[in-house]
Amino acid sequence: MSVRSDLKTSKDDLRTVAILTSEALSQFAKLFQNEVDLAKAEVGEKFSKIGNAMAYIGAGAILVIPALVMALFAFAAAMIAGGWSAPISYFIAAVIAAAIAGILCLVGVKRLDARNLVPRETVRQLEMDKDTAKGMVR
Repeated sequence: MSVRSDLKTSKDDLRTVAILTSEALSQFAKLFQNEVDLAKAEVGEKFSKIGNAMAYIGAGAILVIPALVMALFAFAAAMIAGGWSAPISYFIAAVIAAAIAGILCLVGVKRLDARNLVPRETVRQLEMDKDTAKGMVR
């Protein structure tokens, strides 16, 4: 009777180990899918930020041209009326235009900084999942 009892207990233990292993793998697969979904959502958010930054760069590049042309002609005309020579007045106006355009482009480029585009939440979750998986294996 003891041998039969031991065999039955061994079979039950093997089933329990198989069930636990199956459940652990199932939970790990579900966890992995959740991480993939989180990464998709976070990457989508980052792409939105990239699109927004590109819109600022594009708007700055397009809208600055006509406004600056008129303002710079007025500025150069005022300098000429003040006694400056025409070539120097136009050159100073062009330098001011280049500085303003550079500032607008720098604002857009700063918004594209790689540190702002890293999916931090996904990376943090993956680190936690790695630790959890290590704990499951032990």
